[in-house]
Amino acid sequence: MKALGSRELVSDVITKDLCIGCGGCVNLCPYFRSFGCVTSQLFPCTLDEGRCFAYCPKIEVDLDEISRALYGEPYHGDPLGSYLSIHVTRAGTSMPRGSFQSGGTVSALVSFALKDSLIDAAILTDREHLLPVPRTITDAADVVRCASSKYAAAPTVGEVNAALKNGHGALGVVATPCQTLALAQMRTAASAAGEDVAGRLKLVIGLFCTWALDYRALESLLSKRVDIGLIEKIDIPPPPAELVLVYSAAGTTEVPLSEVRECIPSTCGYCIDMTAEFADISVGVLEGDTGRNTLIVRTTAGRELVEKAAKNGYLEIEAYPKDAFEHLSWAASNKKRKALLKLKDRDLLNTGEGAQRASIRMRPEVAERIVA
Repeated sequence: MKALGSRELVSDVITKDLCIGCGGCVNLCPYFRSFGCVTSQLFPCTLDEGRCFAYCPKIEVDLDEISRALYGEPYHGDPLGSYLSIHVTRAGTSMPRGSFQSGGTVSALVSFALKDSLIDAAILTDREHLLPVPRTITDAADVVRCASSKYAAAPTVGEVNAALKNGHGALGVVATPCQTLALAQMRTAASAAGEDVAGRLKLVIGLFCTWALDYRALESLLSKRVDIGLIEKIDIPPPPAELVLVYSAAGTTEVPLSEVRECIPSTCGYCIDMTAEFADISVGVLEGDTGRNTLIVRTTAGRELVEKAAKNGYLEIEAYPKDAFEHLSWAASNKKRKALLKLKDRDLLNTGEGAQRASIRMRPEVAERIVA
């Protein structure tokens, strides 16, 4: 299906509460902006086609088309997506120590890519107290200050659009699965239009994610317990803690995870991807060991970076345990199945001619196998 314009984007995504605020439509034109991690259209646009629609990860996403463009094969619907290898990793001895959220793998890879001039700039998500703020980083020494998890959805892809517009030639991006899908849309749609976005977007590192949080709801919840302006870090310990820990200059505040889950936007329930399947490399916390990471290598570019980073002491690599693989596959499969059932219930999967536009398209036999 050809790309449509902002009118269809607003009617099919924003007004239907499907927007996650990834920023894919931001900084392309004067019309879309992000305020407090919420995407808004400032003025109506009459163009029949636009990159805003083409890049959006929530409308008419053809997974076969993207998978063929990135991996040379159709989308097969396997729990972890297409990949070359999977490992246990953590930052190596060459990586300067910092306040890592877990094993420091992402910070180590981004730092090495900048130091080795594999990329000219990295798009990372920083924080101003509680608010996630995307940044364009060109100095490896600045990577660590963006290292901690933000948990709230952020308009990171909008910063990518701005960096491309500002002339950065070789970009690396750290992104959540929905943001990664928007970047995959950019890589395929822009290339089809004759733009060299794929050539300039050299590296996408995806983060495992089961859900993000609505910044407005999270701010409202936490402001009743802690001064938002004093927040330094947020962490969610592994089960059975069932807590969110909020670190601030005033001390540590515990918030029941059940209350925080109320801040999850409904659109997260329609996301079929837990492990950032359309990245070059995907990284998450290793189950049962918050000091190490799970790393999935998906592309040759990702493999080359991992190998060079390990050779230069920026990354330590170990074999991946079978039980960890089975648990990760189960969790990813469960998320995929639940999301597809919700998409089907709202008639947002593989809709036919004359029906409302689909959010996701995949081969029917693949969808049936996933939900079986």
